[in-house]
Amino acid sequence: MLLAALLLILLLLRPKIEELEQELFYPLRYYEQIDATAREHGLDTALLIGLVFTESSFDPQAVSSVGARGLTQIMPETFDWLLWKTGEELPFDSLFEPEVSLRYGAILLRYLLDEFELIPTAVAAYHAGRGRVNQWLRDPEISPDGRTLAHIPSNDTRHYVNKVMRAYAKYEVIILERQAEDD
Repeated sequence: MLLAALLLILLLLRPKIEELEQELFYPLRYYEQIDATAREHGLDTALLIGLVFTESSFDPQAVSSVGARGLTQIMPETFDWLLWKTGEELPFDSLFEPEVSLRYGAILLRYLLDEFELIPTAVAAYHAGRGRVNQWLRDPEISPDGRTLAHIPSNDTRHYVNKVMRAYAKYEVIILERQAEDD
């Protein structure tokens, strides 16, 4: 009788346990801003969320050990290049503002997807830089077809790409579940 009662309680609490698990392991912060930014730049919302989660764990004040800033962890040189591309003038500290960081992270990711076409390759370039990824793509031992990275020689970048792709897949499910609840 006690076992049956415990099982019933667990079944009733399961949705709350799953919700708590999601919040602990795959939180969903800045959803509306990320979704709007992703749509504006023709990106998959789950991909941009996965990137933000991996880069900063949704901390708009995040600063990496190499000096990248904000939700999307943009480096000073990259930000300068993006500002030059957009014709805007903003201080580097403006990347601590979620809307600025999201916008410029989305612009960069869109540019890399347009250049490299494949999501994992573009994500590798987001982490390692366009130059390094282009160099890898020219090496037949790393990229037999010149498009796909069969092997990423940098452990950090390989780990980063795997983490973003896992988060991307998880957030696709979370967003679909969220949309189903809203319907």
